[in-house]
Amino acid sequence: MRHRKKKTILGREKAPREALLRNLAASVILYEKVTTTQAKAKAVKPLIEKAITAGKEQTLGNRRRLLSFFYTDHPVNKIFDVLAPRYQNRPGGFTRIVRLGHRKNDGADMVQIELV
Repeated sequence: MRHRKKKTILGREKAPREALLRNLAASVILYEKVTTTQAKAKAVKPLIEKAITAGKEQTLGNRRRLLSFFYTDHPVNKIFDVLAPRYQNRPGGFTRIVRLGHRKNDGADMVQIELV
């Protein structure tokens, strides 16, 4: 029974789902704008928010925690060098989800997740 289990599964097992969300979060941070499905965007949004919030306090512990989350150091460097100074005075809400319509193939709701 799935009572009180609110995690989004996205039709994948645990390891592939975590890899998908890590890669999608890295893409959003690097390119600042990604087109994806609505379910994936809603699942990755808290991860991006927490990563940028951790980068706002530039400590070695936060850098190591982000390096352990992302597969490469490029998103971590961008968070600490570009995004943290940009959002220093913003208390939260670093991402925006814009609806684009339905995908022609299977009718999935497509959105664009971007950094504000």
